[in-house]
Amino acid sequence: MQRSEGRILTTHAGSLPRPPELVAMFADRVQGRPVAPEALAAAIEDATAWVLPKQLDAGIDIPNNGEQPRDAFFLYVRHRMSGFAGLGSRQGPADVARYPGFLAMRQQSAANKVAVTNFDVPKVVGQVRYLDPVFVETECADFRRILTARAPEQREAFITAPSPGIIAAAVPNEYYDSEEAYLDALAAALQVEYEAIVAHGFTLQLDCPDLALERHITYADQPVSAFVAFVERVVGAINRSLINIPRAAVRLHVCWGNYEGPHDLDVALADILPTILGANVGGIVLPFANPRHAHEYKLFNHGPACPLADDQILVAGVIDTTTNYVEHPEVVADRIERIAHALGDPTRVLAGTDCGFDTSAGMGKVAEDVVWAKLAALSAGARIASDRLFGQ
Repeated sequence: MQRSEGRILTTHAGSLPRPPELVAMFADRVQGRPVAPEALAAAIEDATAWVLPKQLDAGIDIPNNGEQPRDAFFLYVRHRMSGFAGLGSRQGPADVARYPGFLAMRQQSAANKVAVTNFDVPKVVGQVRYLDPVFVETECADFRRILTARAPEQREAFITAPSPGIIAAAVPNEYYDSEEAYLDALAAALQVEYEAIVAHGFTLQLDCPDLALERHITYADQPVSAFVAFVERVVGAINRSLINIPRAAVRLHVCWGNYEGPHDLDVALADILPTILGANVGGIVLPFANPRHAHEYKLFNHGPACPLADDQILVAGVIDTTTNYVEHPEVVADRIERIAHALGDPTRVLAGTDCGFDTSAGMGKVAEDVVWAKLAALSAGARIASDRLFGQ
């Protein structure tokens, strides 16, 4: 991973808008309706070739494939791994349930929408294993080919993959006799993806909302200590799956759920950060733009108590991915500067987004044209901050 040598580099957290025709294909496939494999592959190819220059035109330094080949940031694994079957519903966030008026408004806005949702989940009814490395190899090779054609001098790009914990928490287990066995199986299967992504020369971003979000879903009725114990188990599984990957090739993204909502039951970052930092990764990606967690950058104040290791970077979310407000570049610059001053070293800060813009196909709340404007504002703010932080 690059550091911000001389200027603040920009990136984002992963998912980007998908073309409507691709969303429709993904939705049809999830619902069991026929989708021609050749047509789907062509739509993915076109979408990936479309989304890369959109990022570069917006000034993003470290882009990705926008997760165009996936229908949802973690549920896509049901198409690449064995053991998954059926389609049921996952428990919703506790903070949303406690506001009936907001819940009704949220449900109404989602009605009749052509999309894939992270809350319609299968079950695990058999052994989880990666079916064929060709799935991830094809995704990586296709993105590398498009990247080389469109941006041959690009120094770094990333591809995401989910934490074993988000799958274990969201997808009911009816096969393994313990959570530990379930996590181990998921970690072993995901290891195939993790190693392939890095072998193709990409930075691996682990998407781990489970390390914060599950406090107000799966663990809503349990003490914080029980949730922290879950985080410890997941971090252990992640580290086992990363055993063959250099620490500097991995960044880990944690969030409290990419949805507009009260979020007043979110676990404090201070409660989970020491455990999260047990992950053997070179970068941490955290949301600091949204109004519930914007203050928590203070945990990274430089000095003996700073939780980051000397070799780690912080990708700071300074753009909110749940609102169509386009942040003013000066606001973005102020956010970056606060975080850089807290950490005491601007070279260890990258500017990013709080989360993805379309974590499951078609469910994004930000209009496609506004997404590119928000990423352009991110880049403009990073330039302003760079002038102030590096004196250029």
